[in-house]
Amino acid sequence: MTPDFSALGIQVPEVLLPAKQVDLAKWAVVACDQYTAEPEYWERVVALTGDAPSTLNLIYPEVFLGKEDGTVRIANIHRRMREYLQENILVSQGKGFVLVDRQTSHSSSRKGLMVALDLECYDYRKGSRTLIRATEGTVVERIPPRVKIRAEAPVELPHIMVLIDDPEQTVIEPLAANTDRMIQVYRTELMMNGGKVTGYQVNNQELITGILKGLQRLADREQYQQKYATSNSDVLLYAVGDGNHSLATAKAVWEQMKLRDNSLASTNHPARYALVELVNIHDPGLCFEPIHRVVFDVTNDELFQAMHDYYQKLGCEVSCKKYPSQRDSHHDLLIELSKLRRQNPDAHFIEFVTHAGCGIIKVQKPLQNLEVGTLQTFLDVYTASNQARVDYIHGDEVVTKLGLEPDNIGFYLPPIEKSSLFKTVTMDGALPRKTFSMGEAEEKRFYMECRKII
Repeated sequence: MTPDFSALGIQVPEVLLPAKQVDLAKWAVVACDQYTAEPEYWERVVALTGDAPSTLNLIYPEVFLGKEDGTVRIANIHRRMREYLQENILVSQGKGFVLVDRQTSHSSSRKGLMVALDLECYDYRKGSRTLIRATEGTVVERIPPRVKIRAEAPVELPHIMVLIDDPEQTVIEPLAANTDRMIQVYRTELMMNGGKVTGYQVNNQELITGILKGLQRLADREQYQQKYATSNSDVLLYAVGDGNHSLATAKAVWEQMKLRDNSLASTNHPARYALVELVNIHDPGLCFEPIHRVVFDVTNDELFQAMHDYYQKLGCEVSCKKYPSQRDSHHDLLIELSKLRRQNPDAHFIEFVTHAGCGIIKVQKPLQNLEVGTLQTFLDVYTASNQARVDYIHGDEVVTKLGLEPDNIGFYLPPIEKSSLFKTVTMDGALPRKTFSMGEAEEKRFYMECRKII
């Protein structure tokens, strides 16, 4: 008998994969929210995929937002989805999880498990106590444009990565020792330095039961309270690491469907679920990287003065030490920052780079727990009343390159400790938006699996 997954907010999905004749190296492209400040990356992807079947035709790379007729692009996405289904380019694999083994230039292996999560168990709003929660703040203004894509889409293809806190490695890791009991459903090199990825179908009932039992242990309320030293009985089982706005979009579409037909609430309609990749936060192949900021179309002196005034009004003490960029490299400042943080553990230090030079901003008596919160609260206020715009950047080198351009400022932010994430979200709620990244840009999830949602 199939185990009851309902209490765990999980369902065994019916995954769609490209047919055998499809070139997987052209099919799989990186998450649409990557390389948003590097249009040349996506131009190369367009050239590499050509006319071949590709997930590039099924997504909207955010680098193109506002630079073309979005209505036309979205219509083409829906048309290609229907074509891929009708022409059997996308083929059902039957019911089953998919074990994902990802290799990158930074890691020899990162394990994941493709599952369908119940959107009835998810709430991205601040203060949420649901089984599935956001780890970072959600920008609700980013949801409606995505709804336009999903609301009429016959299939979904996720770049969502959801974390579980499984230090004893009881859910995903045992599968890696049992690949001989599974069918390998894909294996391919990934374009643009993306590494390699292999997928195995998990439809063996014994293996599925093992996954279920592992999740049940993680969801046990008493053990949960002991683990995080909390009296809160609302278990956080799934923490959204990447793709929170995509999951929030799926939730919004599902809520709209229920408003139109309230009988759907008691059904297992496909749109009630969202396909995601589960990853154990303790997987040694999973690294947390900071997400930096670059501010465009700004006068440096005006921004620094506005920053000084903003923090002073909050009662914070702020100072700025500048260095000529040709004398002090980013590496040298990292050493200086490490020393400053040891000497002043209660202060926040934020490194920056501009065309005129680089430096370190010191904020004493900060109101936020993390440097990213201290910086982001200011940037939100500043950009709301100025024409400057902010982009969120993975990788120090890109920040340096963009920050050195005239009228730009790059801000480098420190990483957070991944092992503390679940306890922090349990105790304090979601972190400031764009606090961390699960790996560098090329390590992000590449689109492979699809699932019907209508």
